[in-house]
Amino acid sequence: MKLILLLLLPLSLAAQTKEEINRWELQAKQVNIIRDNWGIPHVYGKTDADCVFGLLYAQCEDDLKRVEANYIDILGRNAEVYGEKNLYTDLYTRLLIDSAGAKSDYANSPVWLKKLLNAFADGINFYLYKHPAVKPALLTRFEPWFQLMWTDGSIAAIQSGGLTVDELKRFYTNDPTTTVLTKRTEDEEATGSNGFALAPSRTASGNAILYINPHVTFYFRPEVHVISEEGLNAYGAVTWGQLFVYQGFNEHCGWMHTSGYSDVSDLYTETISKKGKQLFYQYDKAQLPVKQRAITLSYKDGSQIKTTTVNTWYTQHGPIMGSRGGKWISVKANNRSMSSLIQSWVRTKANGFEAFKKNMELLSNCSNNTVFADDKGNIAYWHGNFIPRRDTAYDWNQPVDGTTKATDWKGLHTLDETIHLYNPASGFIQNCNSTPFTASGSSSPKKEQYPAYMSTEPENFRGITAARLLARAQKFTIDSIIANSYNTTLSAFEELIPALINGYEKGLSKSDSVYTRLAEPISILKNWDLKAGVSSVATTLAIEWIQRLLPLINQVRVNSAATDLVTRVHTYAQTASAAELTSNLLSVVNDLTTRYGAWKTPWGDINRYQRLTGNLQETYDDNKPSLPVGMAASTWGCLPSFVSRYPNGSIKRYGYNGNSFICAVEFGKKVKAKSLLAGGECGDPNSKHFGDQAEMYTKGIFKEVLFYKEDVLKHAERRYRPGE
Repeated sequence: MKLILLLLLPLSLAAQTKEEINRWELQAKQVNIIRDNWGIPHVYGKTDADCVFGLLYAQCEDDLKRVEANYIDILGRNAEVYGEKNLYTDLYTRLLIDSAGAKSDYANSPVWLKKLLNAFADGINFYLYKHPAVKPALLTRFEPWFQLMWTDGSIAAIQSGGLTVDELKRFYTNDPTTTVLTKRTEDEEATGSNGFALAPSRTASGNAILYINPHVTFYFRPEVHVISEEGLNAYGAVTWGQLFVYQGFNEHCGWMHTSGYSDVSDLYTETISKKGKQLFYQYDKAQLPVKQRAITLSYKDGSQIKTTTVNTWYTQHGPIMGSRGGKWISVKANNRSMSSLIQSWVRTKANGFEAFKKNMELLSNCSNNTVFADDKGNIAYWHGNFIPRRDTAYDWNQPVDGTTKATDWKGLHTLDETIHLYNPASGFIQNCNSTPFTASGSSSPKKEQYPAYMSTEPENFRGITAARLLARAQKFTIDSIIANSYNTTLSAFEELIPALINGYEKGLSKSDSVYTRLAEPISILKNWDLKAGVSSVATTLAIEWIQRLLPLINQVRVNSAATDLVTRVHTYAQTASAAELTSNLLSVVNDLTTRYGAWKTPWGDINRYQRLTGNLQETYDDNKPSLPVGMAASTWGCLPSFVSRYPNGSIKRYGYNGNSFICAVEFGKKVKAKSLLAGGECGDPNSKHFGDQAEMYTKGIFKEVLFYKEDVLKHAERRYRPGE
């Protein structure tokens, strides 16, 4: 391991040439930004590239630190900001997303795409040039190829076949004390999104409706609108630092992505031998040389920047990233590509189902499912997109034998071979990161018609709630789909509460002190409608109780190999003892009494929304203002997710993940839409748009989307060009 020490000098903006500055100033004159009364930027440009330039400038105005943070992360440079502890996270990223490929793709991009990539970098660099007092954490200059490192917009952009950073570190440090983490926490379970589409037969107006409801860490995406004279007119959520609307709509159609868990990356066991100083791996009866690549990583150490070089290994399958059972493990994945970025951009200009479907035939979206609706009344769903064709004789959930050609990917499945729905007879589509085989009631795809690797998602509690609501409700409007999508039923308790009551009534003696002390809490839970709410004491009891039970519920997974939470909860409810169920509830009652002075504490008194600083890692303070929230984590079935926890020993729970940008869109002769953000558009605490949607967010009160220019102008708060 090679170490080089460098002085950590103050960051300053990279020198700009006069030619660059003149180019930026000229392009800025082609862009108009109108901020509406919610601070949403409507970016108008002569060309698509002008819009990208203005869009990235506007994003930097709203939250440069988040724009930069996403690229620090995707470039594998976190350790340069946060220190040595991030070294192997950076190595993990660099092994799975190679910057050399991004640079090559940029050099070979078609002219139209290169213009967009240049505009992306120019928009950010122009902002930095115009704001010399703003000091980036690390990146003082953005390059056009940066965007080609992150090409599909997803929060789950890096696919690794399930191999962890801990395994990577253990392999490359030869440190047997590094523990491989098996995570099964509420935080992990709660990630995901909801996407719903309603056909004209299910709406009051006879127009298709799309509901967009991503669940991410708060403030992960802002709301934007880009309009060019080249046919671009896209509205929706953009991931900070990206040039395309990720989840949104245009005047003809809309698209909602949920994180997809189709098998798109695989692990291979490699048989390694050594001849002299050269390592070889076995493949198809031949011995092939293991390739070596030195990766130099930098990290911050006090006032210095240090560097270390790691010699990494590769086979034809991909980088060696760990070992299991004495075998080296390589990872085959496709985490970025130029065609993926092209697909992400072109879909924003699709004029309906046929154009959108043709774009999907690029087969380059590796991490998303897609829910779709258009102005002709079409609704559609694609479960994944980039799906490698494989030999079904192998279990692709496990590492496969890398010595044989039989485990090679055999091209990609065509779009029509992947799991999909086009205008289902049921008239609705839902996906909540759950199985596609319940996506449309009786019209759902049939599991037996597809290879197992196309869908690894089980059912989840959100999916159960959504399928029930959409199957029975009729004649939806924008307002009624919003109301239904804010359903807070916690279906995880449908079996647990009866099991608790049965254990209490039949498993405890009436003379038992536990029986007496739980009489009132049990009565409250027995009469609960399973809906979370601000004034609900039952919600408080239930959430605190299930989190105490979670380690026991997860033990079911170890004992029975039940991988999904629904099955584990079902099994636990059938097998848990009365003593276990009731003693944990008593612990909750005692803890609530100690913490709040009374166990009978409404959920909204505990569960709070608070945004104080706008920092990447928000801080919370029980003594400062916060808002009550009736929602709960999607883990337990709540459709409008609000994941909260007790940070740093706080008395109250504070939300940090869940509903972010939410939007309901109806496609008719004119687009009608309503939207909502978690908090507000701007990350600056001094801006009035830092928290102007916060109370609305906690109550599910949506604002009107200003899609047409005449409406934008009526509600214009500020009009300007970049740099003004």
